[in-house]
Amino acid sequence: MLYLLLIINLLTFIIFTLDKWKATQHKRRISEFSLLTLTFIGGTVGAVLAMLIFRHKVSKKSFLLKLCGIIIIQIIIFVGYWNWSIGSFE
Repeated sequence: MLYLLLIINLLTFIIFTLDKWKATQHKRRISEFSLLTLTFIGGTVGAVLAMLIFRHKVSKKSFLLKLCGIIIIQIIIFVGYWNWSIGSFE
């Protein structure tokens, strides 16, 4: 599981970086839906790192709200899973 998360975060980081490069070159961009989907399926760390390092999508409020929503959903899922798995062994 850890390897899978590492791979998806690396892939997300690369895709966000590629989108930033395309933005500076005025080329066809990667859709926000694709960026957010990668973030949702586990690439949150990679997405946030790329956003901070390359200052990508940090001024777009609608994207940031969606990203925060994804992070909140992931926290709820993680806490729910943690409580369910710990509670099932008691």
